[in-house]
Amino acid sequence: MSAKMKKSDEEWRRELDADVYRVTRVGGTEAPFSGEYDGYKGDGVFKCACCGEVLFLGEDKFDSGTGWPSFWRPAKESSVTTEGDEGRARFRVEVLCRSCGAHLGHVFQDGPQPTGLRYCINSLAVDLDEGDDAAGEDR
Repeated sequence: MSAKMKKSDEEWRRELDADVYRVTRVGGTEAPFSGEYDGYKGDGVFKCACCGEVLFLGEDKFDSGTGWPSFWRPAKESSVTTEGDEGRARFRVEVLCRSCGAHLGHVFQDGPQPTGLRYCINSLAVDLDEGDDAAGEDR
């Protein structure tokens, strides 16, 4: 597991595009069906847009029909963490990058087997490396 990355809010503002900052550092959400990776069907590795941590693999992505990239498991269990999120008048489980604390999206219990999970992730929170097919370490 990576050590927790510490940067000031001002450092993040300087380093990130305004929309990426809004989603990852403020907990925003991109509009459904607007993200670059919603319809992506190829292989590769999805990395944190803030710190480059490997988060999800293309082989674990599925079309949930929700308008956001969805994965049935993270690349490594140690790459993400979750927290309760009581925003928007309902309880959800927020998904965060364990390395830098970036808000990635939410996880729901309506995904495909074998996990039954749907990691619903903002495209703005990840960068795709199509040339990298390295599997997670704890699979």
